[in-house]
Amino acid sequence: MSTWKYKAYRSIWSALDLLFPPQCGGCGKQGVRWCDDCRRNVQVLDGIVCDICGLPQDKPGVCGVCLANRPHFRSLRAWAVFEEPVQSALHKLKYRRDISMGDAIAAEMLPYVENLRMDWKFDLIVPVPLGKQRMRERGYNQVAMIAKPLAMGLGLQYLPNGLTRRKETRSQVGLSREERRQNVHEAFQAWNGANGKNVLIMDDVSTTGSTLSAGAEALYAAGAREVYALTVARALSHHDLRRV
Repeated sequence: MSTWKYKAYRSIWSALDLLFPPQCGGCGKQGVRWCDDCRRNVQVLDGIVCDICGLPQDKPGVCGVCLANRPHFRSLRAWAVFEEPVQSALHKLKYRRDISMGDAIAAEMLPYVENLRMDWKFDLIVPVPLGKQRMRERGYNQVAMIAKPLAMGLGLQYLPNGLTRRKETRSQVGLSREERRQNVHEAFQAWNGANGKNVLIMDDVSTTGSTLSAGAEALYAAGAREVYALTVARALSHHDLRRV
């Protein structure tokens, strides 16, 4: 159930929309941040998936990749497939400085995350942090713009600095699974706020889950009881989307 803080937060954005008419994050339609057509076109990732990494598969259970090399998080789930209209909305938030999309995306995700919490029982939300250089360039962490309203909507603690970067990493785009894992190895450090807690670590997009696994490892080292992982979208470029 939405908290009064979340309702107030949404009211502020609604007032700003009256002053500065928005465009739909998916299709660019004038007057709304998320139109009904784009809402219907979101491909929610709710089919049969691996119990651990959340990738689509033919039957329930754990996939072969996770059996061979289990990630550090307990489970990873994504709200939607990384394609239109979600892809455009995330690009507006990440590259075009449209921070209003953080609230719009969080509002669309909230029922999905409320359903997850029935099983996961997490206590707080921690965003994957940006590196110092990317933070200077962008001025904000796009993941935090989604994670914070989600935490308010769920009535949970939000820990924006629960993870920090111990080292700068290069972009994961174009790297193989093993290169991704090596790139983020020991990249994060967690702080005491996670001690004894069930933590939800959040990122915008996942492909192999390597970044979230590295963050989960750091959170466990800081005393977290359980670490679950969530992303807005999942990149499925090597999968048959019709099977999702």
